[in-house]
Amino acid sequence: MRLGPRAEIFPSFLRYDFRAVGSQGLVRPRVVLFGDSITEQSFRPGGWGAALADTYSRKADVVVRGYGGYNTRWALFLIQHVFPLDGTAPPLATTIFFGANDAALLGRTSERQHVPVSEYKENLKRIVTLMQDCSNSMVIMLITPPPIDEEGRERSLYGENARKLPERTNEMAGVYAGQCIELAREMHIPCVNIWSKMQETEGWQTLYLSDGLHLTPEGNDVVHKEVVKTLRNAGLKSEEMPYDFPHHSKIDGSCPDKAFQ
Repeated sequence: MRLGPRAEIFPSFLRYDFRAVGSQGLVRPRVVLFGDSITEQSFRPGGWGAALADTYSRKADVVVRGYGGYNTRWALFLIQHVFPLDGTAPPLATTIFFGANDAALLGRTSERQHVPVSEYKENLKRIVTLMQDCSNSMVIMLITPPPIDEEGRERSLYGENARKLPERTNEMAGVYAGQCIELAREMHIPCVNIWSKMQETEGWQTLYLSDGLHLTPEGNDVVHKEVVKTLRNAGLKSEEMPYDFPHHSKIDGSCPDKAFQ
């Protein structure tokens, strides 16, 4: 099963205008990562969140709100606690990365996490709508669930039944990915289609996935590059964003206070 091209829709009102930010010295804006374990683990060595923080170093703070094992149904209990975050300004951008747990199969070892695909789409819509209520300028980006390497999942699971019956399949992950992409098109927001992107590379099963589901450093690199590409298309180009305070080259060693006036 293959899905169509990645949804990357950027109406003009979604493109961020840094003229509204003002001069140096303001509170550093934030990029929030909201999702399940793939987001929670994104600041581990080689993680896509850590790489994103490096890409936007001194331009934006990357804030992780990842909750391992969560599906979109449970995420709705979090949303009003997580957003808006403390502070006067809403996030500059937010990624929403759920679906890997929603797509767990009924009657299998992880069925407690299962969310029907129609509810998954509706839950994502509610999450996006609640974020839009926080800010009409925030870049909101959906990320599809990743592909599933069923043999890799089998090797990582314990128990006879777990090995006999896969608790996730790549085909079902693709169904959920399709609904994520469809919602992004309907709501005119960008979407990163990781499910398709990773499968473009031969040997993706072990190159990008450590246990059939979670990401290797190479898999994290794919997510990082796709997220950065999408943010840049939305107008968030790191090289064009202001530093929060003057670059050291602008500071006069004999009279440093001038640079901060």
